[in-house]
Amino acid sequence: MPSEDEYAPSPTAWVRSAVEKIEETGSTSVAGFGGRGVVLLTMRGAKSGKIRKVPLMRVEHDGVYVAVASLGGAPKNPVWYYNLKADPTVQLQDGEETGEYVAREIEGEEYELWWKRSVAAYPDYAEYQKKTTRKIPQFVLEPVQ
Repeated sequence: MPSEDEYAPSPTAWVRSAVEKIEETGSTSVAGFGGRGVVLLTMRGAKSGKIRKVPLMRVEHDGVYVAVASLGGAPKNPVWYYNLKADPTVQLQDGEETGEYVAREIEGEEYELWWKRSVAAYPDYAEYQKKTTRKIPQFVLEPVQ
């Protein structure tokens, strides 16, 4: 993902603020929620083609991450869901470490396994699922070799 492309900050104030803190300090450790860690995903906007950045709850197991498209239990998917569907290559920053990953939406047993891990990392996900009729999507983020 070329870094010279135009970055378009989020229209959502708390997302913009969290991204600014991460960029100022060089670490995602400054932007956690409720004492829980976050990662920063950098991706290409599906419609605009511009660079987008979003902090997500840190869900990791053996070097593999998952991105949970919860939008707080809203009835629709977050915009970044469509970005990953259009272009699954992302940069992920965890702490001060950044790497390139490929996102893959998961289903079935793999979904259930990661859902347990996701809820363990951020218990509010279970409540978010109760608030919506949609099945909250999850993407496994696998490192590019």
